[in-house]
Amino acid sequence: MAGGAGTRLWPLSRTQFPKQFLSLTSEDTLFQDTLLRVSSKSYKDPIIVCNEEHRFLVAEQLRKKSLCHCGIILEPSGKNTAPAIALAALHAMHSDPDSILLVLAADHYIEDVDVFNETVGRALSLVDSGKMVTFGIFPTAPETGYGYIKSGVAIDSAFSVESFVEKPGREQAKLYLSHGGYFWNSGIFLFKASKYIEELDKYCPEVLAACSLALKNSRQDLDFIRVDSNSFDDSPNISIDYAVMERTKDAVVMPLGVNWNDVGSWSALWEIGQKDLSQNVIRGDVLHENTSGCYINASNRLVATVGLTDIIVVETRDAVLVADKKQVQEVKLIVNKLQKFDRKEALHHREVFRPWGYYDHISEGARYQVNKVYLKPGQKISTQVHYHRTEHWIVVSGTAKIYKGEEIFVMGENESTYIPVGVAHSLENPGLIPLEVIEIHSGLYLSEDDVVRLDVNNSIQ
Repeated sequence: MAGGAGTRLWPLSRTQFPKQFLSLTSEDTLFQDTLLRVSSKSYKDPIIVCNEEHRFLVAEQLRKKSLCHCGIILEPSGKNTAPAIALAALHAMHSDPDSILLVLAADHYIEDVDVFNETVGRALSLVDSGKMVTFGIFPTAPETGYGYIKSGVAIDSAFSVESFVEKPGREQAKLYLSHGGYFWNSGIFLFKASKYIEELDKYCPEVLAACSLALKNSRQDLDFIRVDSNSFDDSPNISIDYAVMERTKDAVVMPLGVNWNDVGSWSALWEIGQKDLSQNVIRGDVLHENTSGCYINASNRLVATVGLTDIIVVETRDAVLVADKKQVQEVKLIVNKLQKFDRKEALHHREVFRPWGYYDHISEGARYQVNKVYLKPGQKISTQVHYHRTEHWIVVSGTAKIYKGEEIFVMGENESTYIPVGVAHSLENPGLIPLEVIEIHSGLYLSEDDVVRLDVNNSIQ
């Protein structure tokens, strides 16, 4: 499951580039780490369920690690985990009615991969007997950011589920730890696809009906399965816990003895990060003096700190976050304010990724904008017209094929062209190396709604 916005990890995580596609705990992204965790011969290629707007991020990150898949299912809208898993289960059963699903979130950190895979292997016998396994993490602190599972009687190497418990207050969480028998709810599940569909039909048939129709009326688009949006919109917005796991009589909890984290906040990244002698976690170009217990992430510039304790500092090209480590859950309130005021910093970074490459928004003023456009070999931007702005294109590197009105011509490095108002135009990279172009917009009105696309091919501007 590769959905979610990761608002508490702003400013690195944005709506159009959320945390699961970021490199936060290793050189690979959380999404890639999740796939690599289950890339042995014990597993079939994964089914991936993601938001429609993230489809090219998913495809590109698979390509970079040479990873295969059994389907990339696109959700037209976020409906929580129960519908997402229903789509995957129905898709899996189409090719193998006896499929067993290991359900993973794309944004979890798991340190002990061998122990994880060994535990999943031990749980298969429970699945064969008709059980639905959820994996519980041994709690190490009175954490208030996780749900809990209260275990019952022992069943082989697992326990029956007595109850699922919502995120508690701190005092209640302390009681759970002192009483024992409670696990953190990892959100990782193992069951037969057919068992999930059977229980979903019993306890939440509205989800099954909507997802079945949405998948039946789906269409293939390149590597993607586009489910029918009208049908999918009829599904309730509900988690697997509420829809099935809290109601089924066949739920069991299997203890998972690994260092696990759902990477839900900056303090979580400090906890699992490699610390220096002053207990700081440092990423990027950072100088610090009399600084301790801090998480400091510099993406683009030098960050220097003096006299800080237990502070989060995160720098990106267009935003800087400074927060008390104890209050990082409130970062989402900043994101809410950005959304309220329609600030672009809530949606995307200065670099905006597209299927053909990306553009970097370098500078802007009252009557101009400057972007650097990066176009992958063989890619073409959709043909479009602007009625309120002109454009200048300057080739920095590579070879550009220009479509301007009735003209078609090629430009090399240091060559430029001018696009007048109202002239249809497009840009293509016919070469074997990336194309970089400086794009200058000029005019009184520079908003993105001054774009009329004449063809979209497989591209999005």
